[in-house]
Amino acid sequence: MKPLVLNIPTIAVTGSAGKTTTKEMIASVLQVKWNTFKSKKTRNQRYHTRLHAKQIKPRHQAVVLEFGLGRKNAGKIHCRYIQPNIGVITNVGSAHFGMLGNSIKSTAEYKSALIRYMKPNGILLINRDDKNSELLQTKNFKGEIITVGINNKADYQAEDVKYLDKGMSFKVKLDDKIKKFFLPAFGLYNVVNALFAIAISYRLKFKPSEIRAGLKKYRAPNCRFNLIKLRDQSFLIDDTYNSNPEAVKAAVDTLLKLGKEKKKIAVLGSMLELGRYSSKGHEEVGKYLSKKVDVICSFGKRAEYIKTGAVNEGHKKVVHFNNRKDLHRWLKKNIGPSTIILVKGSNRMRMRETVNYLKNNFQGSR
Repeated sequence: MKPLVLNIPTIAVTGSAGKTTTKEMIASVLQVKWNTFKSKKTRNQRYHTRLHAKQIKPRHQAVVLEFGLGRKNAGKIHCRYIQPNIGVITNVGSAHFGMLGNSIKSTAEYKSALIRYMKPNGILLINRDDKNSELLQTKNFKGEIITVGINNKADYQAEDVKYLDKGMSFKVKLDDKIKKFFLPAFGLYNVVNALFAIAISYRLKFKPSEIRAGLKKYRAPNCRFNLIKLRDQSFLIDDTYNSNPEAVKAAVDTLLKLGKEKKKIAVLGSMLELGRYSSKGHEEVGKYLSKKVDVICSFGKRAEYIKTGAVNEGHKKVVHFNNRKDLHRWLKKNIGPSTIILVKGSNRMRMRETVNYLKNNFQGSR
């Protein structure tokens, strides 16, 4: 099968975290002007790309795909079906560590497959705030490299980032003119994801007003830092789609911004597929949380190391559960007014069940 090589913007998004969110943000902007084909939900496996190649029609003016590169030769096979001319690598982290050689260097090599097999003189976008992305194999890439970031100097850099009631505002310099944007989502990592969308669309001659309109229409996918109002001035954060140490830390940092005056509870399920990094990764999360949240609830066999890390740092309010009903009973007894609760864990830990329990018991009047 020859690869589908299109003469329209064909964008592939990969990375250790933020793939689906970034793909949705890019598509949300491009759809303001163009008939855009995008991969649905998290359909990012090789056989999905093969199906997508058959679904793209002449009426489409742009294509936005998500590539999962968690298997040997995955990047080569994805690009054998559809060759992107624009590639985005959101970051390089510990997600699926056990499947990617148990090292950051090996993980970066897997992600670099997109660079090797996309259009050789295409456009590549990378995250300057992600130190691990420095390990990506860009040396032999003949195309254009565009960088985004907040903390480090980048081609598209966000500044004056603010948390608002319903999202984030930030400014970006476009052709020496400062432009303000609003994103209906929370977290600095989501601002970086939005920068990918801004960089691509501006490079494709979209006006700032069109980019603003696209970002304003963006809606966070389910289970990805969805903020849910509970009774008694409390809030629930559903971030249960998946989990890894970097993602937990980023979610907790955002929790602190949103719940400054509230009691903070982190309910964390095991992070799977971390391989030999599993024990250390869970302990590091516990240490990180120990000085940031009031209560830590860990759930699942591997998550017990979260408790170990937090206790070793002197945190006094850490509870661990292996039984979901016991976890739910504890939560029902211990959640009071003015509390913000983060629920997160690997998909297979089914932490969505805990989100549903909390919604059923803490939404609406008593």
